[in-house]
Amino acid sequence: MDRERIVQLFLLGSVGVMAYELYRIIQPFLVPVVWAMLLAFIFHPLMVKAEHWSHRRSLAALSITLLVALVAIVPALWLSTLLAAEARSLYTQAYILSAEGGVGKFRDVAMHSRLGTAASTLLLRVGVKLDEELPKFALQATRATSDTMVGYVTGTFKNLASFVIDFFLMLMILFYLLRDGEGYYHSLRNMTPLHEDDKHAVFESLRVTLSSVMRGLLVTSLLQGVLIGIGLALTGVPYWAFLSLATAIVGLFPIGGTALIWVPATLYLAYASGWIRALVLLVWCAVAVAVIDNVIKPKLTGRGTGLPTLALFLGIAGGLEAYGVPGLFAGPAVIAVLASLLRAYNKSYNPVQQEAA
Repeated sequence: MDRERIVQLFLLGSVGVMAYELYRIIQPFLVPVVWAMLLAFIFHPLMVKAEHWSHRRSLAALSITLLVALVAIVPALWLSTLLAAEARSLYTQAYILSAEGGVGKFRDVAMHSRLGTAASTLLLRVGVKLDEELPKFALQATRATSDTMVGYVTGTFKNLASFVIDFFLMLMILFYLLRDGEGYYHSLRNMTPLHEDDKHAVFESLRVTLSSVMRGLLVTSLLQGVLIGIGLALTGVPYWAFLSLATAIVGLFPIGGTALIWVPATLYLAYASGWIRALVLLVWCAVAVAVIDNVIKPKLTGRGTGLPTLALFLGIAGGLEAYGVPGLFAGPAVIAVLASLLRAYNKSYNPVQQEAA
């Protein structure tokens, strides 16, 4: 083995060890670092325009960072207060309903319907008495929903000091990434030991995937949550803040989407308040979803991730399981980059492909 080869191996080994040590150093702050990177990617187009207007890169980065802080803090505090109030109300209403026999009335209606009778007969064969289990299930479901809402809100306030530190750390990292991020990107791209066309394919695949997932899925899901939440609030649907948050979450699902929330809410309004309010909510939600899906989402998404629907779904679901919320973006990005690297390898080192070329 010649000296040059030994030097290369030593250098690569040293880089690997130092990269691992760097990971250990930033691991306690990994969540704010990842969020800062994602936000920097989202706001990069705005950063380009702000720099063009101000002619000062630092000023443009500082302005966007302050804007992110303002937009994030005020709605988060307001929404947390609403969710806490709705959680207490839901918990109270569940016990009032139980004390007044409301669950029993619901059980009687369900048991005398065709579907309820069939389900009761089927479950009875395996030793489950539906008329006894239904009230327990209703109360447990209500309690679980309320406890979940309370847990998220109280957990945030219990860890307020940690949350504040992470938030301001994220803002600081965001500022530097907005200001110097392009330099970091080009340096990393230049260090990648691939052919220029393969390098372009890998980084372009990463950029397009992140853009599609973040601007296409995340931003449109938030918009749908806000608009449908406004409709729920104006038409008098109870617990509209919780349902708005749930709408934004299910908007990420490839099947069902926001209809999993607003369709049952419309049916509830038809039963509780009449068809006029239900029709208003139906039209509002249908128009909002149609405009977002057919006008806003295609512009934000661009030409899409290029991934099959199944791969995109597994990337999102697996990423959430592996990395938490940042995995929503990391999962599809990993799959897209892996696919690009495999294509580059196949083109460069597959004898069949080389002969065809």
